[in-house]
Amino acid sequence: MKQFSYTVQDHMGIHARPAGLIVKLAKGLNSKIIIEKGEKSADARRLIALMGLNVLQGETVTVSVEGEREAEDCQVMQSFFQENL
Repeated sequence: MKQFSYTVQDHMGIHARPAGLIVKLAKGLNSKIIIEKGEKSADARRLIALMGLNVLQGETVTVSVEGEREAEDCQVMQSFFQENL
C-alpha cells in the first residue's frame, strides 16, 4: 500500500466539483483508493461518501492506494491533489 498526506489549499475545501473529479479519476484507476480525514474514511469512487468527509481548507487528508499499480496510481492521485486542491 502507498499513501500520502495532503493539506487542502482550495478555499472551499473538497466541494462538489473537485469531489466529482476525484471520483471520475479514481474510477479510471485500477487501485482501491481510500481518503481519510481524522476518524472518517471514504472510498474515492463514491461521491456521497467523499462529500460526507466535509474536508475544509487547511485540513489534512490521507490518501491510501492499494493494488497492482499502486505506485503509479498513487502518483496520479498526488499530482491531482497538488494541481486541483
